Amino acid sequence: MSDTAKTLIRGARILGGEPTDVLIEGETVTATGEGLSAEGAETVEAGGRILLPGLVDLHTHLREPGREDSETVLTGTKAAAKGGFTAVHAMANTFPVADTAGVVEQVWRLGKESGYCDVQPVGAVTVGLNGKQLAELGAMHDSAASVRVFSDDGKCVDDAVMMRRALEYVKAFDGVVAQHAQEPRLTEGAEMNEGVVSAELGLGGWPAVAEESIIARDVLLAAHVGSRVHICHLSTAGSVEIVRWAKSKGWNVTAEVTPHHLLLTDELVRSYDPVYKVNPPLRTEADVMALREALADGTIDCVATDHAPHPHEDKDCEWGAAAMGMVGLETALSVVQHTMVDTGLLTWEQVADRMSHRPSAIGRLEGQGRPVAAGEPANLVLLDPDYRGSVDPAGFASRSRNTPYQGRELPGRVTHTWLRGRATVVDGNLT
Repeated sequence: MSDTAKTLIRGARILGGEPTDVLIEGETVTATGEGLSAEGAETVEAGGRILLPGLVDLHTHLREPGREDSETVLTGTKAAAKGGFTAVHAMANTFPVADTAGVVEQVWRLGKESGYCDVQPVGAVTVGLNGKQLAELGAMHDSAASVRVFSDDGKCVDDAVMMRRALEYVKAFDGVVAQHAQEPRLTEGAEMNEGVVSAELGLGGWPAVAEESIIARDVLLAAHVGSRVHICHLSTAGSVEIVRWAKSKGWNVTAEVTPHHLLLTDELVRSYDPVYKVNPPLRTEADVMALREALADGTIDCVATDHAPHPHEDKDCEWGAAAMGMVGLETALSVVQHTMVDTGLLTWEQVADRMSHRPSAIGRLEGQGRPVAAGEPANLVLLDPDYRGSVDPAGFASRSRNTPYQGRELPGRVTHTWLRGRATVVDGNLT
């Protein structure tokens, strides 16, 4: 990685505004304005490209420890840097599960050693993700990793009493429970969205109500307890309406949407290509439109990748045997530009809000999600919005290649990423 003491970015459009200069000295942005100069600084000619605060992902699967054949903290954070992320939240469904202070500290230290982005571990809600006994929530919070987000993602905390206890426990230190909303009995044998396409293909249907019923229960529990609940990967129009209603009540509810749920629909499953098998499943065009509108109006707080790497053999097989999930760190910003910016639904300033400021606030991260301004940490991403190119997973930094966008033309390209003033990506390449 480049460790230049001073960097001068010339002609960058901060949040899509007018071209200006940005001076980085050490770990900090020290000045913004036209005509800046700095003796001995490395100069980056931005040429009107978009400068945003470093992106923050609330939902990343780094797989280490235990599934290093899919991803490691090092390869995952390299992928994050190439995608413009300067911080990621590492989900707890590793082997062993991140349900103790020891495991979350291991992940946190591996992130420190990688140096490509900050890694904030997410702790499990229950021991072994089994839904039966609360994990060491307090110990994980008090550890060096200072865990504030807890989730059994991959599984739902379907027991209402267990969910209530978790919400009560984390309230003491302003933590948040991030729920994977999936009523398990309603999704037994489910392989894709329940609807016209599943009926025609003869695949087990995954009804929208399996997600919506858990969300409705959990927003009511959060209101009752007076705690914070975050809803992972919203995928249905009905889920949007429940979250909108909960927020209208003033309840402490936040929600995320993945890039793939903003773009892809269940019609793609007609190909039987397992790359489109994901949890929650791809939904209908009407759901996609509702999700876009909700992200635009702020009902959905943020975009989270749910980056879910798998080795080749777990995806290159028949549909029924394939693992669920898609990689997403290196394409997230391009998909958001395609679905939200180029369609006029979001400005670049709002993209910064949904992909940096809000996820950082939800995760209570220090030094991330800050404005691009003098005195702030130099966590930055420079994007060429005019770039158009086909997605080629062969060039991914991730160890896995299970992208649904292979061969698809998407706009935008991250040219530079800075983590506290250190360039981790230069001209699109890792340093």
